[in-house]
Amino acid sequence: MGSSRFALIALVRLIALALTIAAAAFVGANTAWYAVLVILATAVVIQWFGLLRFVNTSNREIGRFLSAIEYEDLTQTFTDRGLGGTFRELGQGLNRVMERLRTSRNEREEQAHYLRALVEHIPVALIALEPAGRLTVLNSAARRLLGVGRFETIGDLAKRGEAFADGLTALGPGKTALVKLARPGGEVQVKAAATQVTVGGVTRRLVSLQSIDNELNEHELAAWQALIRVLTHEMMNSLTPVSSLAGTAHEVVRVLYETLPPGSKLEPAAADAREATEAVARRSAGLLQFVQSYRRLTKDLVPQLAPVSLTRVFARLERLMAPELERRGIAFSAVVDPVSLEITADDELLDQALINLIRNATDALNGRKDGRIALTARLDEGGFAALAVADNGPGIDAGIRDKIYIPFYTTKRTGSGVGLSLTRQIALVHGGSIQVSDTPGGGATVTLRLR
Repeated sequence: MGSSRFALIALVRLIALALTIAAAAFVGANTAWYAVLVILATAVVIQWFGLLRFVNTSNREIGRFLSAIEYEDLTQTFTDRGLGGTFRELGQGLNRVMERLRTSRNEREEQAHYLRALVEHIPVALIALEPAGRLTVLNSAARRLLGVGRFETIGDLAKRGEAFADGLTALGPGKTALVKLARPGGEVQVKAAATQVTVGGVTRRLVSLQSIDNELNEHELAAWQALIRVLTHEMMNSLTPVSSLAGTAHEVVRVLYETLPPGSKLEPAAADAREATEAVARRSAGLLQFVQSYRRLTKDLVPQLAPVSLTRVFARLERLMAPELERRGIAFSAVVDPVSLEITADDELLDQALINLIRNATDALNGRKDGRIALTARLDEGGFAALAVADNGPGIDAGIRDKIYIPFYTTKRTGSGVGLSLTRQIALVHGGSIQVSDTPGGGATVTLRLR
């Protein structure tokens, strides 16, 4: 029925064309009506092109379909244009193909959106190095790791240290390396791994970067804790009876000395024995207390996390430390920017860590008349809350900065070497870090970075 309808319309158009041609021939042969002849000739041309256009309807629809695919215009639809079954089947077939193409494109777009979201939110930093030397930062983890700055070429990586840029440039596909990345707050250890991908004929190196500073610090801390646990156990086993016996011996000698008659020949020897046993008893008690202090480092800290207002923490610390700082003539300031800044932390452990840092700064300013300590909190470029204690003291020599967190190590005559080790442990159990840098104008700044 569809085919006969098309044929009928074509036949009618053909008959009309033939009649028009016959009329034009009659007028041209038998009359001088040139105006009518021109009109009939024009009608013949119009009917001829109309007939050709009608016959080529299917070709035009297929051409429109191919053009839509070429320009990815998948909104086109096709109908039978009232020409019956054959054209209806053609239109339905083209519509089915267009629908399948639309579905396929939607699926690709959804998959691409999923992959972009996945790349953006994975915690591993990803960058792409292209042969021409261009650099593409692929996700937010990479932007946080590299920090503020323009990173468009491989050479821009030198902003984070020449060793870092050289290490990534030399890193071949399938290889891994440990490189140091320089950041404003200090260097961090980064594990870099490279793979090679080819897209659109362009070969790129895809490099993943993962900071392993916390993992290294945790393993180092665990090793120190295991060592200290063994040492303190053995030392406590030996020192406890020694301290007890020394105290008993001193008490016996003291009683003996006090019961000697005046002018006894044993008095000088008894006096020496009393002083000796007193010194042994005092020193053994001091050693016992010293070992007890290190046992704190062997305890596993389990933070009780809750939202903490840093403005309240700083106000509390300022009230607590003010009397001692005023007595020593040290100016103190505490600033939180913004004042609404909050973190998730254990407020008691956080207080302990900051008190340790403030006391270290106070000791560094001992004897200085214009001593200043600044306690500040702000969001750094990596999205961490940076809590800094800065002083204008003599500073910390760069050669010993890697040692100051080691238990037992101290630069103070009366120090125990526990404070900074415990502070770093508190930072680690919060998923943060601790770094030392120079204070502009002189002095040291210790920064806790916490979420």
